[in-house]
Amino acid sequence: MRLQSSYFSAAVLAVLLTACGTTGPTRFYTLAGPVAATATAPASQPARQRLLIEVLPVSVPERLARPQIVVRTDDARVDILEQDRWSAPLNNELRDALASGIANRLGAIDVTRSGRPANQPAYRIAVELRQLDAVRNGNVQAGFSWTITRTDDARTATCSLTLVEPVSGGGVDALVLGMRKAVDRAVEAIAANVVRVQDGKSGGCST
Repeated sequence: MRLQSSYFSAAVLAVLLTACGTTGPTRFYTLAGPVAATATAPASQPARQRLLIEVLPVSVPERLARPQIVVRTDDARVDILEQDRWSAPLNNELRDALASGIANRLGAIDVTRSGRPANQPAYRIAVELRQLDAVRNGNVQAGFSWTITRTDDARTATCSLTLVEPVSGGGVDALVLGMRKAVDRAVEAIAANVVRVQDGKSGGCST
């Protein structure tokens, strides 16, 4: 009887340990893909030569340079969501989202990885994510800085943008949507600054 009881206890313990070790499926998110409609040039704007852009690797705070989504819970604490992840580490995810968004808005070609023709200048864009705090049922607060440099002359612009996007819900989907909207606004501002540099308005920021 004691032997049967021991077997039964061991079986129950094994089931409990298995249950404790079980986690839900990992969900993957991306920042790529426009949230808002692609902007179009005004009718009065003359036709432009096809732009070339180079979007350099994005600098992000060390705590965010990971595939897990990071959520702020209070002034002193963040949660790293093991089951909710970006499709790539955030710095890579952000670079791809910015590059594709800016290229789409300007009708430009991203030549960062493929190289550019020797006789055609490109607009080199270096972006720093200074802040990205996402709060459930709260806001996404983001801060970006960037420098745009034309590769064949001294035209340049250094700008920054701080923004807040509301998060309408406590789920991760709502947080990601808020972050995507923040990135979309940064894309719009950077694209506008590229046009200003192209027009010879060096140092000017449209934000």
